[in-house]
Amino acid sequence: MSTFDQNRLAAVRVLVVGDVMLDRYWFGDVQRISPEAPVPIVNVASRQERPGGAANVACNVTALGAACTLLSVVGDDEAGHSLRAALSSSAIEQRLHVDADADTTVKLRVMSRNQQLIRLDFETRPNHEILERCLEDFDSCLARCDIVVLSDYAKGGLTHITRMMDRARAAGRPVVVDPKGRDFGRYRGAALLTPNRREFDEVVGVSESETELDAKAFAMLDELGIERMLLTRSEHGMTLYGADGSRHHCDARRREVFDVTGAGDTVVAVMATMLAGGVEPAQAMRLANAAAGIVVGRLGTAVVGADELQRAAAED
Repeated sequence: MSTFDQNRLAAVRVLVVGDVMLDRYWFGDVQRISPEAPVPIVNVASRQERPGGAANVACNVTALGAACTLLSVVGDDEAGHSLRAALSSSAIEQRLHVDADADTTVKLRVMSRNQQLIRLDFETRPNHEILERCLEDFDSCLARCDIVVLSDYAKGGLTHITRMMDRARAAGRPVVVDPKGRDFGRYRGAALLTPNRREFDEVVGVSESETELDAKAFAMLDELGIERMLLTRSEHGMTLYGADGSRHHCDARRREVFDVTGAGDTVVAVMATMLAGGVEPAQAMRLANAAAGIVVGRLGTAVVGADELQRAAAED
């Protein structure tokens, strides 16, 4: 696999918009079962906090050396302050609007011996007034970016996604979408859509053969006016479909899978940054595949640096 020009990536400006969250991890040992109920008792010994969702996408963009603006909503709460602090070590320009009536989305995972015992989610949807402010801010951010990433976790941050996409296209900015839910019509006109196989099957139905899968992928591109779709397929690698009828595939890198959390964030970040940096789509897919192979070997949300990705690319 050929490498990429890091100096060129340094000139790239990415706007990430979507649902941010705080990923919390509590680690401890289980040595007994509760006498109150048949559940394990975890003696929490350590804790970690990491940016998640769209915030993880932004962290992956800056890890590659590109500039990134993150536009989203957080609550006026402890989790929101913690998320800001977690992002402060990166070079991300934070445009996080505060909704005093909403809670910052938190995913709390309780871990024992690297196994997830339970995940607790805390979330509320942002209010209409805050979302309108984000839409206004979107216009000013749009003027200073080369490409837009919409990271949809169905938490309400992309309520105005259709209007954002219309404005981005009018400004000549390509839009990369990491989708959620069954209504892919919301993403009409995107330059790139990055569903995983499960998400895609939920929209178009399960395919019984590779031929059927390809036909459904091309039909979706045609129906929704989408330029390209990168279908991530877990152990079966990735397939990139183009509206021009092109199809490129790469197999998954053979690595021990430790944790798939945040792998999709890494993929969309690498694809968007590489495309904005002039990398050909098929090569960008291979780089995204290499990056995904790295992060699934780590616990929780993680990023891949440019040097690390260069080494992985050179080894292929």
